[in-house]
Amino acid sequence: MRSQSTAGFLGAVVAAVALAAAFIYGPSPSQLRNPTQPAAVQAAPAAEAAPAAPVPRGPVIREVPNN
Repeated sequence: MRSQSTAGFLGAVVAAVALAAAFIYGPSPSQLRNPTQPAAVQAAPAAEAAPAAPVPRGPVIREVPNN
């Protein structure tokens, strides 16, 4: 029974640490009530940029001469 008591105590310690980390690193209640607006909504773009050239996909296969 001694090992079961020790395991229960260690489980409670781990649970307490996990709960404390959730409170410390989680969002505050004010962040949940007032979410921030996306950047696109806040500032209008001045002009649209020209589309970029398409990026080649996949491996580039070149012919290699057999000497």
